[in-house]
Amino acid sequence: MQTLRVNGYDMAYLEVGQGPPLVCVHGTLGDFRTWYSVLGPLSKKHRVISVSLRHFFPEHWNGSGDDYKMAQHVADVTAFIEQVKPAPVDLMGHSRGGHIAFRVAQARPDLLRKLVLAEPGGDLDATLPLPEGTPAHPPLGARTVRSVEMLRAGDIEGALQNFFEGIEGDGSWRRVPAAAKQQLRDNVVTFLGQINEQRKPYTRADALAIRTPTLLIGGGATTGSLSAIWRVLAEHIAGAKTAVIPNAGHWMFEQAPQAYGDAVTEFLKG
Repeated sequence: MQTLRVNGYDMAYLEVGQGPPLVCVHGTLGDFRTWYSVLGPLSKKHRVISVSLRHFFPEHWNGSGDDYKMAQHVADVTAFIEQVKPAPVDLMGHSRGGHIAFRVAQARPDLLRKLVLAEPGGDLDATLPLPEGTPAHPPLGARTVRSVEMLRAGDIEGALQNFFEGIEGDGSWRRVPAAAKQQLRDNVVTFLGQINEQRKPYTRADALAIRTPTLLIGGGATTGSLSAIWRVLAEHIAGAKTAVIPNAGHWMFEQAPQAYGDAVTEFLKG
């Protein structure tokens, strides 16, 4: 583990492999360990740099302060990338980290060569309607609120199960490997920050503004809103490529690391 000073914060990261830099951003309850399962495949061709966002493990945050904001995390990742050489870099984000990566590409395309968004999180505004016939999905934000209530009541396991099964379905929590569960537990306090992180919805203008060559990846077994958002964004990002990882859900890189690594490597080559 190493750290880099960004915006007054020591941002932790792991670096593996040699080649052009690929900066990886985790999602909700993740950290630099999120990408462990694909470090092998991806580091064959790239210098993989996996970051931990402000207030995530290895920091043990107590939930205080007002700097757990989407804008702060975007600013931190931007400042981090500014210090990575050679430039420009490839940037990959998953879930909430996909939202961060999207915003970095929107604001600072000069820093990026290519962009990979793995089921980016967030909401679509009225200018990005879902295709007709798409099933209505309950917003994940409501699950987060409920998990925060459970966390404040001392029910850590219940908070995590509620959130995870809101994405992967009822009964999925018991199938999560012990190491992956521990990573989520290590970051459970960050739930408190997400209630007021001021995340803006994606707009059509936002998507049209992305000029970085982009790959959007989804799990073939993902359900709910996360299975739809990336497809809508792909329709509005100029020249976007898409890939589906068969028989995998939202954490597709853990469930099918070789297939995921192959899709990303193929997109990034050249």
